[in-house]
Amino acid sequence: MATITKKELIDRIAEKSACKRVLVKKIIQSFLDDIIDELGHGNRLEFRDFGVFECKHRAARIAQNPKTLERVSVPSKRTVKFKIGRMMKQKLHQVASSSERAPAANSPSTS
Repeated sequence: MATITKKELIDRIAEKSACKRVLVKKIIQSFLDDIIDELGHGNRLEFRDFGVFECKHRAARIAQNPKTLERVSVPSKRTVKFKIGRMMKQKLHQVASSSERAPAANSPSTS
């Protein structure tokens, strides 16, 4: 599994669209900033077929440090939940199905 950075995505989009990299970078950063702003205001963002971003409130709770077994108070907080959309779900299912059918490169063969 590879990690793709924002820079790599910007380079790909600039190449595909024949737009200057600087312009693509400004657009992508503006898009991400707007997502952060909207989630910060508690709004729900829905991108059809891609997915939905929602802010959720997590209640305060008492947790336990697994090393010391000491009880620790965890304050309430807001977090972001992502619900996968239809097209992404289908794509992930296709990739998972094809990788299950393909023989693993590192698995020993049985002869």
